Amino acid sequence: MIEALGTSPQRLGRLHGTDFTEDVVAWLIVVAARHLDSVHEQLTAAAQNAASNLTRVATGQTSISSLGVLQNSATQIDILAARRADAIERLKEVIHAYQRVTVLDEATARLAHHAGQAPTRPTTLNTPPGRALRHR
Repeated sequence: MIEALGTSPQRLGRLHGTDFTEDVVAWLIVVAARHLDSVHEQLTAAAQNAASNLTRVATGQTSISSLGVLQNSATQIDILAARRADAIERLKEVIHAYQRVTVLDEATARLAHHAGQAPTRPTTLNTPPGRALRHR
């Protein structure tokens, strides 16, 4: 994701307010990234718990319940894995939307500049073309 944006979601959020479309989309990236982090943490914890249970069974440190070794944790892991995959897709979509909005904004600024008007928002100097981030 950092490669696609040229920056981290946290830094991107600090660079934008809420005045322009690209600002709103930038904040959507931050929200989507935080959601993905949260789901990933839940999935990791559930998987580690299941691994611990399996290790205890494999080493004979616990007996096997009539409900099974993993009981509900396997279903929980499957659900969290699906939620994580969905969160990744949502984040990719928002990143793509951000890239499209910033490219359109750059084109508008270039047209305004060629028409003799001052651009409304300058791009940063160290950002590659097509990935310009705006400063306030």
